[in-house]
Amino acid sequence: MLTRVLLFGLLLILLARALRSLLVGIIAGAAPQAPARGPRVGEHMVRDPVCGTFVLPSRAVTDGRGDHTHYFCSEQCRTTYRHQPKADSALRS
Repeated sequence: MLTRVLLFGLLLILLARALRSLLVGIIAGAAPQAPARGPRVGEHMVRDPVCGTFVLPSRAVTDGRGDHTHYFCSEQCRTTYRHQPKADSALRS
């Protein structure tokens, strides 16, 4: 009898937590959110030399090699680019 009560109590606790998580998710999804800011029409974008993603220069991670600035979508792409042999990277620019 005591085991049934304990299991029933545990079930109620788990059910209450699941219901709470569901309600928090519904409320968060229904809340007004700021629109994502993408590039404006005619705004200049640059291409990441590693993965080919186009990024806004104002949001890009940069690296200067020689007299040219390279723009990257992430720190990982910049690290990959830095570890490429220089002859390889000259062909990609």
